[in-house]
Amino acid sequence: MLVPVLRLLARLPLKWLHVAGAALGWLVYWLSPAYAARLRENLYASGVCADPAACRALLHQAIAETGKGVTELIAVWFGSDDKVSELVACDTWSVAEQAQREGHGIIFLTPHLGCFEISAQYIAQRLPITVMYRPPKLGWLEPLMITGRHRWRASVAPASLRGVRMFYKALQRGEAVGLLPDQAPAMGEGVWAEFFGRPAYTMTLVGRLQKATSAAVVVLFAERLSHGRGYHLLFQSVPTENLDEVALNRAIEALIRRCPAQYLWSYNRYKVPEGAEKPTMNAER
Repeated sequence: MLVPVLRLLARLPLKWLHVAGAALGWLVYWLSPAYAARLRENLYASGVCADPAACRALLHQAIAETGKGVTELIAVWFGSDDKVSELVACDTWSVAEQAQREGHGIIFLTPHLGCFEISAQYIAQRLPITVMYRPPKLGWLEPLMITGRHRWRASVAPASLRGVRMFYKALQRGEAVGLLPDQAPAMGEGVWAEFFGRPAYTMTLVGRLQKATSAAVVVLFAERLSHGRGYHLLFQSVPTENLDEVALNRAIEALIRRCPAQYLWSYNRYKVPEGAEKPTMNAER
């Protein structure tokens, strides 16, 4: 029953959805002390700010941008194909075309930065892509998530052994896969590697996929433009020689530093998976 309502709301100007999102970001920040504390801790400890004043300004931007990331899903998931296509500008698609010509498939990596949901949709308009997702804690959200993501030539794969098998098969066909490389994996599926100066349990899946298939690796993000003007999408190739979890985190950090206000600093990136022990010193691997 929600889908028709959301499709109706998706007709609203993106600027209106972003204004509502900024207000939502501040509301959640003030109503959830734990959420606010984690956002501040991750942002301040990252080292992306030059001084305390810059951190305070960046914090205010991040609070609003996080809220926009929620409400814009209405337009991205439920807007018409034409409207969604018009939202994105990109002048680096040639990076993906070059990777496609290599013929081994492409691993697209987009962190929790900018409008990461629209990135896969842009790709799906141009080539087949299988995107991994983690089922949300609220069960009623999962059908909406799948409906919003399953369009054009996009398929979805659960964050499970079945999903990993779907990834391998897609790459073997020379297709593309997409995932969030800064997603905290479960115990046994990652290693400790430094991320913005702190140990973070980092997935090993990217390296395993690349080594098994010789796929190209491309990082990307869709920068959210001001005043509801849409998104600017950036693609960058990642060298696959010696691609380990440390190198992966360095590539993600470099992308985030380009637009730190739009990173999801509230995400619990440094959580310790059940059964694991957090290292007492910075980890290099």
